[in-house]
Amino acid sequence: MKRENSIEVEGKTVEDAIQKALAELGVTRDKIRVKVVSEEKKGLFGMEGEKPAKIKVSLKKSKNTS
Repeated sequence: MKRENSIEVEGKTVEDAIQKALAELGVTRDKIRVKVVSEEKKGLFGMEGEKPAKIKVSLKKSKNTS
């Protein structure tokens, strides 16, 4: 059985991470499955402690019906 390929991507927000993954994979949003590993965390009053959002993205299986 073939293992599904996936990548982990970080961004300032979940949406930012999704956009980075789409650019890296060269596909559209409807071709991927997204799992949020962790959401971004803001530092208090702009101080240290800020953490980026992290997602795991995998390609959906193609449905060939020919």
